[in-house]
Amino acid sequence: MFIALPFVLVASAFAVKGGNFIYKVCAAWAKTWYILIGIQHKEIYEAPHDETKQYIFVANHISYMDIPPILTSLNQPIRVLGKYEMIKVPVFGWIYKAAVILVDRRDADRRSKSVRALKAAINHGISIFIFPEGTFNLTASPLKDFFDGAFRIAIETQTPIKPLLFVDTLERLHYNSVFDLTPGKCRVVFLEEVPVDKYTMKDIQKLKQHVYDLMEAGLKRYRNYP
Repeated sequence: MFIALPFVLVASAFAVKGGNFIYKVCAAWAKTWYILIGIQHKEIYEAPHDETKQYIFVANHISYMDIPPILTSLNQPIRVLGKYEMIKVPVFGWIYKAAVILVDRRDADRRSKSVRALKAAINHGISIFIFPEGTFNLTASPLKDFFDGAFRIAIETQTPIKPLLFVDTLERLHYNSVFDLTPGKCRVVFLEEVPVDKYTMKDIQKLKQHVYDLMEAGLKRYRNYP
């Protein structure tokens, strides 16, 4: 992170191109870190993935280890919606602040600002990434309830949704402790994309449920849920 930090700070002054470069730096950091700590990254494609297309990526959220798979899996311009609280982490927080679109759900104005920033990224031809559960899933179920945001933006901007599954991140780094890091496999599953051209703003709940069902069924295929 100390090696990556100067590149990130300089690139942060160069708007869109600088932001794209930051993600390349962070991807190189994540891949190097994986090798050093014994994480075996693997991508599984249940459906073809077109890296030239623009998407709203969504994934399940259960661990701090959910961040590196975004960087190691997605080889296209992207911006991630991230929790404001993470900027408080020393060193990592500085990189995080430069790389992600921050959201503070406690403040309506800041929520609106983050939505505008996500739409601006889409208008610049950049894909976005949102954890629709919002926070860690601490339940025994595959997923928590989804927020509307990703699906509302998808319909408003007519951007297809691409669901991903982070299958092993809980075993690699449990949410109970940032010191509980365990080497091993870390699979990312690409599910079929969900076009939104047939959905209207009245269909947000329908679209959300459809994506939820796809991801829930996928997690049950790869993990032992009842």
